[in-house]
Amino acid sequence: MRTPARWVTRLLSGTGLAAALLLPTALPAQAAPPSRLPAADGKKGQELPGMPTALDPTADAVTCTPASREKAKKQDWSRQRLDLDRLHQYSTGAGVTVALIDTGVVPGAAGLSGRVTAQGTAAEDCVGHGTFLAGLIAGAGKGSSRLTGVAPGAKILALRGTDTRGQASTGLVVEALREATEAKAEVIAVAVALPRRDAELTRAVAEARSAGALVVAAATPDPPRSSTDEIPPRTYWPAGEPGVLSVADMLPGGVRPDNALATGGIDLAAPGAGVVSGGPRGDGHYLGAGASVATAYAAGAAAAVRAVRPDDSPDAVARRLTATAYPADIPQLDVYAAVTTVLADSGGSAGAERATGPVTVRDTSAADRATDRATLFVLLGSAGVLAVLWGAFVLPRARARGWRPAGAGGTEQE
Repeated sequence: MRTPARWVTRLLSGTGLAAALLLPTALPAQAAPPSRLPAADGKKGQELPGMPTALDPTADAVTCTPASREKAKKQDWSRQRLDLDRLHQYSTGAGVTVALIDTGVVPGAAGLSGRVTAQGTAAEDCVGHGTFLAGLIAGAGKGSSRLTGVAPGAKILALRGTDTRGQASTGLVVEALREATEAKAEVIAVAVALPRRDAELTRAVAEARSAGALVVAAATPDPPRSSTDEIPPRTYWPAGEPGVLSVADMLPGGVRPDNALATGGIDLAAPGAGVVSGGPRGDGHYLGAGASVATAYAAGAAAAVRAVRPDDSPDAVARRLTATAYPADIPQLDVYAAVTTVLADSGGSAGAERATGPVTVRDTSAADRATDRATLFVLLGSAGVLAVLWGAFVLPRARARGWRPAGAGGTEQE
């Protein structure tokens, strides 16, 4: 035996639960961009060989990374996240030179022909990592997979910051920075991260910035795949130098990988896991990850901005990249917004120190109002459903009792 009051109580609880389930769809997280992951290929997704960041330094003989026999079937999540198809309607980085300091770049690699200048050992890439990164910056991306770089109209100046096996060297990085400065590269991407500060490195960075180059550097080294040792937080160089744009890697969800090395002073996060690009041999594809991959994307973004805003100082370009990024604990690169957004102040002079004030983020008031309207719609809709259900259940029973309160004239058998 149940009274109408008990039924109404249960009805209220059920409607409240339905409203609770509906509300999250009307309240998306405002601190993170919408997720735009490609559909998986079956259960395992795209299976491609991994691109190493370095070769075994203890091996007796050097065996270069072999050509991949696999090809990606579609555009990967990182390019969709950066919205490169739409970006290229406004900028391809044409006329900008990006100096890439890593393991070297093979000038004739697939998708890079005519885009790379390299001399001496910089034209060799046994590891393959530098060529992989060059594809992310300026690759042509021919084929159905649309694996273009961020700035396919830009030129790559390949410089070596490592030995043949990919082990970073302070001396080589300093020499490469000076070569890039002499060549008047507008963007310098340092894909390696050094554990100790060096006076010559500091001087080389300052000279590059004074000459008008934006220096973009990996916030951390790419962690060893097999290492289980916990490495304490520290600053890496040249990312820690004043005025250098320090870039970290992020997963599709916008967070850093679990095995990411801890550091401070990160300016920007960019895709750095499950990223697809080519290599120095053959026309197959590889998967790459790490802060070096994110740095390549940020360098390509800087080239895209400099192509449409050639009069902006390096510091103004860096501020534009951070100010238009998705707001998060670490601002997340939005290269389309960086190219197209009109900021209140796009000035700035070369040689300024790293900004210490709060990062300006895009105006989200319109999105907030849309969210408020959606929330109100859900609440009013839930209230309307409750009213209809209450009336359909309770009113007929009230008529049957002659509109008397429950219990006033006996009980009602179910």
